[in-house]
Amino acid sequence: MRQYSSGNDIIRVIVILGDFVLLSILIMAFYYLLPQDMLPVYFKSSIKEVLLVSNFSMLIAQYFFHTIIHFRKIRLNVIFLRVLKLTFAQAIIMFVALRIISDGGGLFQFMLIFIPALYATLLIARLTERNVLKFYRKRGGNTRNVVFVGSDPANLMLYKDLIAEPTTGYIVKGYFSNDVIEDCPDEFVKLGSIDDLNKTIESDNHNILVKKVHQKDDSFRLDLIDEFFCCLSHDESEEIIRIMRFCDNNIIHFHYVPRMYGNFRLHLKPERFGDMSLYTNLREPLTYMSNKIVKRLFDIVFSLIACILLLPFIPIIGLIILCQSRGPIFFKQERTGLNGKTFLCYKFRSMHVNSDANTKQATKDDPRKFAFGEFMRKTNIDELPQFFNVLVGDMSVVGPRPHMVYHTEHYRKLIDKYMVRHFSRPGITGWAQVTGFRGETKELWQMEERIRRDIWYIENWSFWLDLKIILMTFTSFFKHDKNAY
Repeated sequence: MRQYSSGNDIIRVIVILGDFVLLSILIMAFYYLLPQDMLPVYFKSSIKEVLLVSNFSMLIAQYFFHTIIHFRKIRLNVIFLRVLKLTFAQAIIMFVALRIISDGGGLFQFMLIFIPALYATLLIARLTERNVLKFYRKRGGNTRNVVFVGSDPANLMLYKDLIAEPTTGYIVKGYFSNDVIEDCPDEFVKLGSIDDLNKTIESDNHNILVKKVHQKDDSFRLDLIDEFFCCLSHDESEEIIRIMRFCDNNIIHFHYVPRMYGNFRLHLKPERFGDMSLYTNLREPLTYMSNKIVKRLFDIVFSLIACILLLPFIPIIGLIILCQSRGPIFFKQERTGLNGKTFLCYKFRSMHVNSDANTKQATKDDPRKFAFGEFMRKTNIDELPQFFNVLVGDMSVVGPRPHMVYHTEHYRKLIDKYMVRHFSRPGITGWAQVTGFRGETKELWQMEERIRRDIWYIENWSFWLDLKIILMTFTSFFKHDKNAY
């Protein structure tokens, strides 16, 4: 039996020790480089005690907010937030402790300088450590060998996620299945059938020969695999149990991958019901009152500022619209909102008045658009009046884009889970729009992908995700989106 070790714990310990070293260096740098009148009185006479208190404070802070860069899939915004929490936890504990054992003369003023300096130091170190770790994994260190079981499309989706970023350190050996996975890339090799897998499991050496496409044959021991990802139906429970036992006996991590039904993966999340564990297909963060309050307060403040800033420009924009096209300045349309209720959505009118406005999407060379209207659509200026919708509560700054009622009735019959997107307030911008799925949907798969991303947003909402989407939307003002028409 081999000893299981991912190497991640070692990396975590090294990074944490590095934080203590950097903290001590930063304290000493302030001690020697800052003018004496900017140092707290206690620092001048008791620098050793200050170092002891600051490192003890870091020890407590690390217990709650230790590094997470050793995780193989981690977003930058999570790292930024984690370092921020670590910095403030250490600084608060350090401030309180020093205030208790000293008179605190000059300590508060010092902390105002120390906190941003510590955050910048730890953040630069964390990003550097992350890049070093990525380079190390890219060169073959700290890797994880992976095998898939089953031909369900969910395995293919997971495979693409694992190899999307080579620096995460996953090495996919292939998959076992009785059937071939459709649209499978050559690199995702079929290792054999389920019977071949069972024979390999029951053999003494667990050796398997891989016939790679366009490469020389390779072999490996199945019991030296680090991760098993299994996506079989419940009818094949005996096979799943057999694989789980093999993984347990060889200290291999086993993962059951939820199958896909239609175009959607069955995302089941655990919840407690008495002493039983149940699973639900939807558990949105915005069902919690605290999250609702945070999102609504942000919407009110953000939209109020936007509306005030927009007011002086309405007469100018309105005058240009009237000069190029007869009709109203604002375009209003019934759209589907929260819980499937309709509301009037407002925009600056970007097209000539026409009878197809409530049924037909805008196209690239749409003759209904006038010159300034096309400019507004490309720069998202036509959407600005929707901040009034946000202010009154019909919309949110970020959320699934509201569809016209005609499209809601049309697509709800064609796309599974289409109406799930209405568990959230519609937004001026959304995750689907900033990831390449805005504008016209010429084919059904485009709308299906947009709905999939809308549902992902609802299931993974966070305040920081909203800020990220707003930032990505803001950049579209300066970088033209080919789908913006």
